[in-house]
Amino acid sequence: MKGVVGMQEEIKLVSARIRDLREIAGLSVEELAAQLEVPVEVYQSYEGGNTDIPVGFLMKVAQRFGVALTTLMTGEEPRLHTYALTRKDKGVSVERRKDYKYQSLAYNFINKKAEPFLVTVEPEAPDAPVHYNSHPGQEFNYVLEGELKIFLDGKELILSPGDSLFFDSSVRHGMKALNGKTAKFLAIIL
Repeated sequence: MKGVVGMQEEIKLVSARIRDLREIAGLSVEELAAQLEVPVEVYQSYEGGNTDIPVGFLMKVAQRFGVALTTLMTGEEPRLHTYALTRKDKGVSVERRKDYKYQSLAYNFINKKAEPFLVTVEPEAPDAPVHYNSHPGQEFNYVLEGELKIFLDGKELILSPGDSLFFDSSVRHGMKALNGKTAKFLAIIL
């Protein structure tokens, strides 16, 4: 796992890419914040590299500017057209929060119609707050290990290995690993 310094440097690089896209498009901070439907202060903290950047927000930025999510994450354009092979533990890591770790499983495939991630959710104290997310599109989650509590549109769903959930990802959603154990699931965002 990357150290705090490495994660902070990655966040700064992603923030700089977002700022560059905004400036090239000739948009003010206020205009882009409004288009992305986030408060100006939140947008400024993301662009300033002062806080973790949720994957859902990165997806909105990528969609707004017509770039691949991979381009925001790595600074490189995806190049593969026929197939993308990702070996175990070799996907591009997107560590934007302590409690969730996203690993992109098709980061180098161009013109994807879906974004597949291996998501690891570390256990937290039972009274820890749920970190919510929302982003355009739909999402499919398939639990590989551990148990996961999904908070979705005011409902709480428990998923075990082999269980899956397909939902409108514009609805606020969050998750927690249960029983003090790490949970892993495949997330495919459409």
